[in-house]
Amino acid sequence: MSGARTPFVDYRGALSAASPTDLGIKAARGLFGRGRLAPEEVDAVIVGNMAQASYDAYMMPRHVGLYAGVPVSAPALMVQRVCATGLELLTQAADTIALGRARAVLCVAAESMSRNPLTNYTHRQMAGEPPVYRDFLWEALHDSACKLDMGGTAERLAMRYGIDRVMADAYASRSFARALAAREGGWFDEELVTLSDEDFECPGLEPRQLRLHESTIVDRDTHLRASSPATLAGLKPAFGGIQTAGNSAGICDGAAATLVVSGAMAKKRGRPLARLLASTTVGVDPAEMGIGPVPAIRRLLESHDLDLADIDCIEINEAFAAQVLACAQALDIDAARLNVHGGAIALGHPLAATGLRLAITCARELSCSGGRYGIVAACVGGGQGMALLLENTGAWPVEL
Repeated sequence: MSGARTPFVDYRGALSAASPTDLGIKAARGLFGRGRLAPEEVDAVIVGNMAQASYDAYMMPRHVGLYAGVPVSAPALMVQRVCATGLELLTQAADTIALGRARAVLCVAAESMSRNPLTNYTHRQMAGEPPVYRDFLWEALHDSACKLDMGGTAERLAMRYGIDRVMADAYASRSFARALAAREGGWFDEELVTLSDEDFECPGLEPRQLRLHESTIVDRDTHLRASSPATLAGLKPAFGGIQTAGNSAGICDGAAATLVVSGAMAKKRGRPLARLLASTTVGVDPAEMGIGPVPAIRRLLESHDLDLADIDCIEINEAFAAQVLACAQALDIDAARLNVHGGAIALGHPLAATGLRLAITCARELSCSGGRYGIVAACVGGGQGMALLLENTGAWPVEL
């Protein structure tokens, strides 16, 4: 029905001391604070997270729900589909409702890139030998099936689609400019939840704490900065090609939350922000995983007898500039409809949370612009693509 998110904060910044569970709790509480639905009315909780970043990570979905105030009887589930995790949450929530198992589902996604662990998977059977730890944050981005890291897959697309460094930097600069304009115009104010040190109480349970690192308050995304093509051109390649730290998604911490409700409940509570019409997931070559949104979007359009010209707002996750440009080129997407308020290059990419941010942005843009259809899509490490079709319920005669 609506959405909320924490600011997305740079790696090792103000949110680096916070568990993703506590970030998720705060996003959920911020969502309920908007008053469209009470937490007591939630029937199920679905939470998304990629890297376990606290010792109680097994209980993350349950803790997010309980400390957000949902009933003890509401079950909780953890899901992940790498960078499309936020989209998967919405899909599973819709399926749960369609099967009659719930009327209202709380969807929360949270990621702490800063707290990704150093890991050793073999120390228990290597008794007597010194353990060797590896950095999970970077090792997890390597696909052993194709022997490429995610940046390498973007470089493959750059070569296939003739995308050079100038084009990638120009796209990244536009993402930063659009996001800065959105922030200066107050666009993000409606979805952001301000963070400060906070205790989370829940009757019968031990209190939890959200603590910021070297900050007293966080109320805006921190990765945003003026980034001209000339400035970006001075950065070194990160993967031996055209991708750099400036034209790739920012490494950030953050969380997002939204509610998915049945048509019957929506009729009682007022029109929701958008209707989820359809969802598609496809597989692609792992070595070119970034092209995944293309067949996913095509299948989505075919399933509803729509053309791309019918889509008013398109959000494709900006894992890498080359990846988004390849998708835009393959689909012939008009730049005026693509990521109109910037994307992950500018705002950052807390893996699980990004999909929810994309969906919230798309739904809000449809509401503001009066457009009817929106598509939200993401590529998925390992070789997948996922896309959602949203419909504006405010300006069009939508049957709930």
